[in-house]
Amino acid sequence: MKLLRRHFLSIAGTTLAGLAASRITRADTYPARPVRVIVPYAPGGATDIVARPILQELSRRVGQQFYLENIPGAGGNIGTGQAAKAAHDGYTILLAYSSHVTSPSMFEKLPFDPVKDFAPITLAVASPAVLSVHPSMATNTVEDLVALIRANPGKYSFASGGTGTQPHLAGEQFRMSLGLDLVHVPHNGGGPALVSAVGGHTPIIFSTLPPAIPFIKEGKLRALAVTGRTRFQTVPEVPTMAESGYPDIEGDTWVGALAPAGTDGHIVAFLNREIVGILAVPAMKERLMELGYVAVGNTPDEFAARIKIEIATWARIIRSAGIRAQ
Repeated sequence: MKLLRRHFLSIAGTTLAGLAASRITRADTYPARPVRVIVPYAPGGATDIVARPILQELSRRVGQQFYLENIPGAGGNIGTGQAAKAAHDGYTILLAYSSHVTSPSMFEKLPFDPVKDFAPITLAVASPAVLSVHPSMATNTVEDLVALIRANPGKYSFASGGTGTQPHLAGEQFRMSLGLDLVHVPHNGGGPALVSAVGGHTPIIFSTLPPAIPFIKEGKLRALAVTGRTRFQTVPEVPTMAESGYPDIEGDTWVGALAPAGTDGHIVAFLNREIVGILAVPAMKERLMELGYVAVGNTPDEFAARIKIEIATWARIIRSAGIRAQ
């Protein structure tokens, strides 16, 4: 009996060692074939634009192609759901947008769990929302705008690129925290919202910063504040909400890399190291800045913590404002 037990333990030990060695070998030789990178939005969007230069450099550095696959639909939920169900072998990665942390509160049912179904790799880039007004508005500061809205209850509205977008939520945060009588006017995308603001039809707008920068520089919009923690290098004259006296109003749009849950930790660490290295290159930083984004590149644990915090933060705002996906 003792002999049989010893024999069984020996076999079990050899099997476990073999599995461990196999796992290490796979991680050490990764990637051995092209890697699919899901962007859950249509081509030409913010995530797509940010992804391409990063993936191009990643492919060059690693010697394997990291190819982009756009899977749009349902506010990013279709592509994200497919990524969640993909094999956790490192050959499918998701490049998520910041809607990843708002969707759980916007939709009654999702085909994925934003925390349990993913292994965060790194937050790649971030960009603040910006509060702007038409030049005809007699407001040069956020304080001026708040005073104007309070003096004219029910008169003013603000535009955004759509219900539940990060700029919309920043606007709701602004409205609710200050008790303003301000109506939201959703548009079918950031472009139409900016056209409306530039035309003076909806003279107050919360938008993502990148597409607003040309209008701000040309004087077609007057930027009052950005929602980030620091000023943005491309428009350094625009103060933050905190500098304007409203520190509770903040929030970035971002793009981050995640792998399906269960992906080997060595592979996650490898991808983190390579992507963070790319984001640290001055030329890449400058290119992303031109696109309206700040390169971040944090650790998997830091990114995981941010996801959990933002899900809770935006859930409170979404519930309080009664926002639902349309």
